[in-house]
Amino acid sequence: MSYEKWSLGYAILKKYVQFADWLIYKQIIVNGLENIPKNKPVIFAPNHQNALSDPLAILLNTKFQPVWLARADIFKNKTAAAILKFLKIMPVYRMRDGKENLAKNDETFASSVKVLENNFALGLFPEAAHSGKRQMLAHKKAVPRIVFMAEEKAGHNLDIQIIPTGIFYSHYWKFNRTLIVNFGDPIPANEYLEQAKTNENAATLALRQRILDEMQSLVLEIKSTKYYDDFETIREIYGRHYLSRQHQKYSALNLFHSDQKLVKKLDALEENNPEETEKLVQAVKKYATQIKKLKIRNWLVDNPNMNLLKLGLNKLILILGLPVFLFGFVFNAIPFFAIDRITRKKIKDKGFWSTFFLVLGIIVFPIFYLIEIFAVSWIIPGIWLKLAFFVAMPITGKVAFLWYILFRKTVGRGRLLLLKLFNKKEYSNLFKQKDLLFGKLEELLPVSLSKIE
Repeated sequence: MSYEKWSLGYAILKKYVQFADWLIYKQIIVNGLENIPKNKPVIFAPNHQNALSDPLAILLNTKFQPVWLARADIFKNKTAAAILKFLKIMPVYRMRDGKENLAKNDETFASSVKVLENNFALGLFPEAAHSGKRQMLAHKKAVPRIVFMAEEKAGHNLDIQIIPTGIFYSHYWKFNRTLIVNFGDPIPANEYLEQAKTNENAATLALRQRILDEMQSLVLEIKSTKYYDDFETIREIYGRHYLSRQHQKYSALNLFHSDQKLVKKLDALEENNPEETEKLVQAVKKYATQIKKLKIRNWLVDNPNMNLLKLGLNKLILILGLPVFLFGFVFNAIPFFAIDRITRKKIKDKGFWSTFFLVLGIIVFPIFYLIEIFAVSWIIPGIWLKLAFFVAMPITGKVAFLWYILFRKTVGRGRLLLLKLFNKKEYSNLFKQKDLLFGKLEELLPVSLSKIE
């Protein structure tokens, strides 16, 4: 298989994985597709936080079959190497892979040039490693070097367009999460070619910095290392309230932009007023500990209005949806919990959890479905009803999970109501603590109504 050629097998697999993605994600938002040039070679340069989920976020939401470059050590197994080649992933050798292997990069770079010459897309992570956090690692020189090398081999006629890309997950591995993919304005490599002819190192550094600068508005990044977890907690607890202070309606995208502002304010607060930051962090920890102790989610405390009415409506929906939940649970529980247990037990790096769940899921679930349909086929008349039953299994599996989420929320609402009825002092103290914390946050984090700061 030639990397630069369109692959039917890849296209079929892509459609299947897109369906799996639809099951996994609650919402997928893609911005800036119009920024991707047509009929020109493209290099996607995204942030890297979540292993295989990151390249999937791009290839499943564009028309491309992008070719990715990955570290060579994952190609050691011949079977894995064959699968990776089918998935259009090429090895890049580093010094740690052995000095004698560095020459093999010539083949990879030659293939990269072919990809770009045929107006296909390459995908390269400027960080060269995934972080597992809402923090970008230092950018390496790989993207500029490959750009200049490809242009030089092709006589500076490729007109490569680099697309800085921001990828955001509401959660890195939980089911029913939200994904936002932001494609930025293209960076023409031609703007740096003249400088590269006379001083390639300076051009490399300039292009690397340009990519980093362009990505800043596309990602959500908490720069603090000391207070990273605390700022993430503030974002989760206070994010929607901060959005409402800007007179913005809630949407996943509006919340993303608001959170960008919020974390910038928090980073600036740490830099300019470390003492107040420490006091704030201690107050946040105290409040977070309290709601965890009471087993109440913050969104309930933040918006307790009409809790009794919503509790009743939730119960009605749960009762009506119970048959669908039972169907979806029965036919999906075994593979779901088995994969979840294997992933959590065997994979130490949480950054790979979503990857392993997806890979195992697209293999294991269909096998279980075939076994299950065979087991019950004797009571289902006709091929079309059997097919409908087979299609219903993954869809009702997702509905069952949504039912479970509503059930958990209903239990939370009930717990808050019981606290209000039978422990009024604790209930009152909780809301006083929340009001004091939010008041402090309002004082320290003034609101700006501009979209992005």
